[in-house]
Amino acid sequence: MAINGPRISQSLSKTRAGVFRRIRGLFGQGALDEAAWEELEILLLQADVGISTTTALLNELRRASSQKGAVLRDLLRQNLEAMLSHNGRGPRYPAQGSGPLWVVLVVGVNGSGKTTSIAKLAHYHQQRSRRVLLAAGDTFRAAAIEQLKVWGVRLDIPVVAHQPGADPGAVVYDAIQAALGRGVEVLIVDTAGRLHTKYNLMEELKKIQRVIARQVEGVPQEVLLVLDAATGQNALAQALHFHQALGLTGIFLAKLDGTAKGGIVFAIARELGTPIQYVGTGEQVEDIAEFDAHEFVEGLLSP
Repeated sequence: MAINGPRISQSLSKTRAGVFRRIRGLFGQGALDEAAWEELEILLLQADVGISTTTALLNELRRASSQKGAVLRDLLRQNLEAMLSHNGRGPRYPAQGSGPLWVVLVVGVNGSGKTTSIAKLAHYHQQRSRRVLLAAGDTFRAAAIEQLKVWGVRLDIPVVAHQPGADPGAVVYDAIQAALGRGVEVLIVDTAGRLHTKYNLMEELKKIQRVIARQVEGVPQEVLLVLDAATGQNALAQALHFHQALGLTGIFLAKLDGTAKGGIVFAIARELGTPIQYVGTGEQVEDIAEFDAHEFVEGLLSP
């Protein structure tokens, strides 16, 4: 469901007009010849679908290789949608009154669009009449704290923050206490952007997660990784490392409207099993959509 902003299909205009336009063009009236099969493989790889996922798709399609192009196109559509649908949707905010506090820990590498995605997610919950609090857990950069405060003022959402260089665990502890004291329903925790290959930084994230878990039983309910949709295959490596460290519950796919590829979604869903939960569909705070597998695939393959 789109949230007062462009739908997923609209944000896929660059992807649809790029590689996937050429993919659609391969499926004419007749069966695909060997040259067409080879081109399909190249195009799927160019779309960042990934080697393993591309091989699985082609193996499935080749079983029906004698069928006409339209049949194969529909089979491709069905297989792509199945890849995105089989792993479930992951945690969602529960029914009103079912728990004291819903905590979302947001992680990602530098430049992924994490802070803006947090603002969109905060607005998403705010539009559903939920009391929201933000925690400025990125204490490494003064600019990150200020940016989150600016969003807090703009959205009229309070922000718990310490001075730059403070212990992020202390920020999170104070934020949880504030949330419980104020009757907040959704606490969204920002963290410092970090390379997924840096052991010490990933260990710090684990510490933040432990601090949260010690305060309230069963939290955080969500650990969201923000991925830049234009990152390509490196996004899969990022997701694997963060998942191994923290146990991701979902992906927030940012900047979908800014890429001409987008196939990395299928590799993540198939190889990681972590659901894509939200999509950034534009630059405005309201440009967020719950991920919908059918709409996503239709947005790629429809003329």
